Amino acid sequence: MAPRVKIKRECIIEAGVELIRRGGAESINARSIAKYLGCSTQPVFSNFATMEELHKSILTRVDEIYKEYTLKEMERTDIPPYKAVGTAYIRFAKEEKQLFMHLFMRRRNEGERQDDSSLEGLYDMMERSTGLSPEGVRLLHLENWAFVHGIAAMIVTDYLDLTWELIEQMMTDVYQGILGRLLEEEGHESH
Repeated sequence: MAPRVKIKRECIIEAGVELIRRGGAESINARSIAKYLGCSTQPVFSNFATMEELHKSILTRVDEIYKEYTLKEMERTDIPPYKAVGTAYIRFAKEEKQLFMHLFMRRRNEGERQDDSSLEGLYDMMERSTGLSPEGVRLLHLENWAFVHGIAAMIVTDYLDLTWELIEQMMTDVYQGILGRLLEEEGHESH
């Protein structure tokens, strides 16, 4: 009798990620993962107590992939770190459409909504670099992020296909316009 091959939890999660890439989040179930791995559903159910646990684990892995995009983009020396966060978001949408939609374009439960506590480090950096008040920084980020998400959403749905040069120029224009307005509203000298 051949030795039994143990399918590791990580392999099941990676299979789920790959299935999302190919067919969207709706394609994830125990049977589709088992078929992808060439096994029965038993390894899926022995590694995950519930399908909800599996879905959360896959979502965590997708978020890790997105964070890898962000870190890579922040290594660039030709753009400021704040802009790199936005370009990473858009690049992730362009290169990993299904993963982007699963992570950022799905209905959220109450406990999953974005809160400011996860952005405190970013806000501190922005306060130092812009001179804006904490409220001004939050508004600057919110208005910029609405723009960045809009571009990403249009790219991920194939509504637009923009060059990186144009995307980066548009991001600069929007950022500078909002920053200038907020600095003026707060009584700062024009920059």
